[in-house]
Amino acid sequence: MMDDRYNPEKVESRWQEYWEKNHIFSASEDDSKKKYYLLEMFPYPSGKIHMGHVRNYTIGDVVARYKRMNGYNVLHPMGWDAFGMPAENAAIDNKTHPATWTYQNISTMKSQLKRMGFSYDWEREVATCKPDYYRWEQWLFLKMLEKDMVYRKESYVNWCEHCQTVLANEQVEDDSCWRCGEMVQQKKLFQWFFRITDYAEDLLIHCDKLPGWPEKVTLMQKNWIGKSTGSEISFKIETDACNAPCNDTSCKSKESNKDINKTQIKEDYIKVFTTRPDTLFGATFMCLAPEHPLVESLSKGTEQEGAVAAFVDKISKQERSSSSIEKYEKEGVFVGAWCINPANGRRMPIYTANFALMEYGTGAVMSVPAHDQRDFDFAKKYNLDIVVVIQPKDGATLDPATMTEACPDPGVLVNSGEYNDMDNFDAMDKITSWLEKEGLGKKTISFRLRDWGISRQRYWGTPIPVIHCESCGVVPVPESDLPITLPEDAHLLDNGGSPLPTLDFFKQVICPKCGRSDARRDTDTMDTFVESSWYFVRYCSPHCSNAMFDKDAVKYWMPVDQYIGGVEHAILHLLYSRYFMRVLNTLGLIDFKEPFTNLLTQGMVLKETLKCPEHGYLFPEDAKISDGKASCTKCGKDVEIGRVIKMSKSKKNVIDPNDLLNKYGADITRLFCLFASPPEKGLEWNDDGVEGCYRFINRVWRLSALCMDIAKGVKSYNGPLAELSDSDAKKLYTKAHQTIKKVTDDIEGSFHFNTAISAVMELVNAMYSLELKDNSSDEVKSVALFCIEHIILLLSPIVPHFAEEVWELMGKKSGSITEQGWSSYREDALVTDEILVVVQINGKLRSKFSIDANSSDELIQKTALADEIVKKYIEGKDIKKVIVVKKKLVNIVV
Repeated sequence: MMDDRYNPEKVESRWQEYWEKNHIFSASEDDSKKKYYLLEMFPYPSGKIHMGHVRNYTIGDVVARYKRMNGYNVLHPMGWDAFGMPAENAAIDNKTHPATWTYQNISTMKSQLKRMGFSYDWEREVATCKPDYYRWEQWLFLKMLEKDMVYRKESYVNWCEHCQTVLANEQVEDDSCWRCGEMVQQKKLFQWFFRITDYAEDLLIHCDKLPGWPEKVTLMQKNWIGKSTGSEISFKIETDACNAPCNDTSCKSKESNKDINKTQIKEDYIKVFTTRPDTLFGATFMCLAPEHPLVESLSKGTEQEGAVAAFVDKISKQERSSSSIEKYEKEGVFVGAWCINPANGRRMPIYTANFALMEYGTGAVMSVPAHDQRDFDFAKKYNLDIVVVIQPKDGATLDPATMTEACPDPGVLVNSGEYNDMDNFDAMDKITSWLEKEGLGKKTISFRLRDWGISRQRYWGTPIPVIHCESCGVVPVPESDLPITLPEDAHLLDNGGSPLPTLDFFKQVICPKCGRSDARRDTDTMDTFVESSWYFVRYCSPHCSNAMFDKDAVKYWMPVDQYIGGVEHAILHLLYSRYFMRVLNTLGLIDFKEPFTNLLTQGMVLKETLKCPEHGYLFPEDAKISDGKASCTKCGKDVEIGRVIKMSKSKKNVIDPNDLLNKYGADITRLFCLFASPPEKGLEWNDDGVEGCYRFINRVWRLSALCMDIAKGVKSYNGPLAELSDSDAKKLYTKAHQTIKKVTDDIEGSFHFNTAISAVMELVNAMYSLELKDNSSDEVKSVALFCIEHIILLLSPIVPHFAEEVWELMGKKSGSITEQGWSSYREDALVTDEILVVVQINGKLRSKFSIDANSSDELIQKTALADEIVKKYIEGKDIKKVIVVKKKLVNIVV
């Protein structure tokens, strides 16, 4: 006997216990079945799960359940991206230890995920903060070190003062820290780097070999890798005692120092990458990025040293990205040195300038002010020479004295020696060939992508497995000593800094190479994106204790067939994961390069932010909102209501799904997440929409009870459409098979669950319209029973607890509904006996109706003229003509 209403509190926990007890979702390798590896990006355990998580994981769960019902051997694991700044910052905000905070949140979030009914194989759960996970990350680091795939150097890095750590270029978003949003500065530190640039070309090429990825993601990766074809040109450095950046050949100071420069100053070269070698003769000055190592060495000991140091310090506090430099006025400082233009011998003053970036080319720019606007503005500001080397083909003559802006247009070379009168495009190869012959340049390719700096000056991360010895230098930790365990009982410093440099028991070690007792362990930890770059491989054999993973298991399961996550990870996690697979492939550990065959980037769930001047970002429950104003419940101060943006744990604009679970249960929450919009579109939470889904579930519940009640003793019909004689039964049977096809196509092809659910709703409405009763024909009852069975099967990946309960109440004793086969449709039953006729009046669409396919043109015309909508448009008008076209269109001319 079914209850009057669906009771999620009573039903859902029972089925969750059943699934877990019977290991319904446990996966193992089975060569007799086709595998399907479904994975959603695992979460940071820095707070409770929010609706963004729920939506993401619900999408994945539907696909996993659907594939399982279609006979696939499905791997659907879950774990925790537990190390790194997200967890550490949250712990600091909550005045607790990162380990305590992390493990508490793992427990909380795991129970929430289980309550949602997700079909995870929890036996494969991993947490990246566990030594049995990160020991293999340390092992891989050592293997990479052996192969020179990782190195250490001093360089300018992106520094977040608030987070007290270095950020990779990919972690700087709009010139701010990707986690806290504070401005990023430049700081010089020794750092460990992965040689991701060794794979730049391969990563780029394979962007076009990922047909299952959204084009916007591969385009973002292509742009980030940033391949440019051009020339590398060498400019000889000439240090001069004269500090004036002029080209006055009569300057006495320059003449008197020529011999000194030749005998006392060691000459070197500045290497420049340019895509415009045709403009080389027009280069009149050189600009170096403030971070360029030559800036300090060239200015040292000159009168410019102080000015250069002050300028570099000033620029280090500014935003330093290709987008941000456009906001600033172009400025620079002469470094006290010159270089020689290899094409014409011109002495070019060397500047350090704020518009030159180390992330592009070599960090040095040969400046051609006549043909580049940025260089033109700089030359005008500092009174530097402008030389025209390309005259446009339109007949106009460029004169530096009268030019008000640069001319980047193509044309014919002038002031370019033997290349005069040559088309500038033709001259590119000619000039580069000459440079190559003279040993002053070459054709080359430059990438925007830079090696991945992985050192972090934070505590909560994987310790870097190297030792620093005064005698031996950098010494790898012996593999037998792995893992180098992070001391979880250490406490953060008062400013939130890492305690590792202060812990003698951790830092002080004996050198394994020479035995010195004053060696020290590296106290930096790895970037959290290292952990997330290979976790999906570890899922294949999470309990493997003698290797990073079991090769046979990886060979069976990898690559991931369907990966689901946010587009914001396009040039962070997704690019790094592709790189890591290439590393493993190079080391002979795997036989593939791409980790994810198909990628779905789901839309974001949005909500406004709340920020208190004292307590920072607030959770919604920590603010009182009234009449468009908000106040903090902790201190009473006014709270800033921010923009509506994606839900984010760091911004705390999240909703605790427990509130929805307590009121509606998991299935209705899941249903709304899928029905409200397509998965790739954004979703704003709507309480009215949730209520509508609750009503729909209960309509199906009552319909199920009705069908079971009136169809006692009647078997579900599943035969040919032609064997049905009752017209209502035939229409309903056709509608059911059309619905099965529609739902299957929508899930299989595009994951458009919203239209799939809508199709089921239409079938439910069609059943209610028949007004099923005890005296309905046996054919109608038999078809109705078929319909309700398949409605439940079609809904089972979406609302699994509900479906399990109804399936059992129907008397199905063959185990979990997830073990049933997916609904199949009959081709013969898809053909309807009705046709859709469109009605136009004077060529404009006004109405449409369905009619028997065998109807005559006269009946179609009569039906069209009797249509209530049509009658409104033709009332009081003379009908001149009615044309019936191929039983598809009625055109009425009035």
